[in-house]
Amino acid sequence: MERRRVAITGLGLITAVGLTRDETWRAILAGTNGIAPITSFDTTDHRVTFAGEVKGFDPTVAMDLKDARKADRYAQFAVCAAAEAMAQAAPGDVDPERAGVLIGSGIGGFQTFEEQHAKLLEKGPSRVSPMFIPMMIADMASGLVSIAHGFRGPNYATVSACASAGHAIGLAYEHIANGTADLMITGGSEASVCPMAMAGFSAMKALSTRNDDPAHASRPFDAERDGFVLGEGAGILVLEELERARARGAVILAEVAGYGMTADAFHMTQPDNEGKGARNAMRLAVAAAGLAPTDIGYINAHGTSTPFNDKIETLAIRDLFGEHARRLAVSSTKSMTGHLLGAAGGIEAAFTALALKEGILPPTINYSHPDPECDLDYCPNAAVPRTIGAALSTSLGFGGHNVSLCLKRWPD
Repeated sequence: MERRRVAITGLGLITAVGLTRDETWRAILAGTNGIAPITSFDTTDHRVTFAGEVKGFDPTVAMDLKDARKADRYAQFAVCAAAEAMAQAAPGDVDPERAGVLIGSGIGGFQTFEEQHAKLLEKGPSRVSPMFIPMMIADMASGLVSIAHGFRGPNYATVSACASAGHAIGLAYEHIANGTADLMITGGSEASVCPMAMAGFSAMKALSTRNDDPAHASRPFDAERDGFVLGEGAGILVLEELERARARGAVILAEVAGYGMTADAFHMTQPDNEGKGARNAMRLAVAAAGLAPTDIGYINAHGTSTPFNDKIETLAIRDLFGEHARRLAVSSTKSMTGHLLGAAGGIEAAFTALALKEGILPPTINYSHPDPECDLDYCPNAAVPRTIGAALSTSLGFGGHNVSLCLKRWPD
């Protein structure tokens, strides 16, 4: 069967800079920083005291209070962002057997695990909640979203650390392209700004320690970067078979044209020294879209603000694109949202789609000290008006997971 084309018709966003798609996108284009001291728990004894927290979130905008209380924060994010994405897509009558949900999360219900483990130690096993397991497991966001919309098609979760949402979107795209679904709700959700996660990432020295200046802590590709900043939130997309979307007069935000996924097979946490895995994921995504490297005008990079990642990712881009790398625009929106781990690829694919749709590229903020090993155009400190035809959104995860999505602009 001929492969079908896939459109993005809806987006939902919850981030440290906004509780909705429009609020978040306006903040991103304005270079608004969402990194600030943590307010949800006492950080007195912590080595790192700041993050990209979502503030003012109310799950009852899309969930009954009773249901919200039975869902971990990461799942609440997913349900609410999916509701926003579906409201924008407005897909009409959908065969529920041919509509599915595929939402990634790197850690799942970490806050629930932490809270219930404390109960176990303090009060004994009889006090652990009967909802502990369903609230904790990483597939529950997909499950709850499918229940909310009555979708009975493909339904599962991807767990590949910081590549989770990218893999979810790529696989959802495949379900539609291969004809096993007509519509998919997909993306990623994460809520790991909690004491155990902060302590764990801090212990491995992955986080920036700029406690005295959190607003400038996430500085991807800058020579003075010293680690990533943990963030939370969700990025959810509605993917739809393109001809179906056109027939019903849907507003098409962008086309998902291809994706590539690879493994470094190198190290638990460090990327391959030569960037081969990241390079090959991008190469496969471009080829799957039927494009040449010179057709790509923008890359929303993984860009974590860690010394090693940013250097290696830059190397991978130069290696694949050659001289064209000097004409590419590259940015890391993690400079504003922090690093959402398994949800990062969801919000960043959404930003890439919006950049294509609106002809404006988001900035990398806090870029003030050029690094000779990171020598590309990173859209420093201000959004760049530019109409481009195709872009990549790339995510790289602990364990050597690499995924790249290729999106194409849809003509107005």
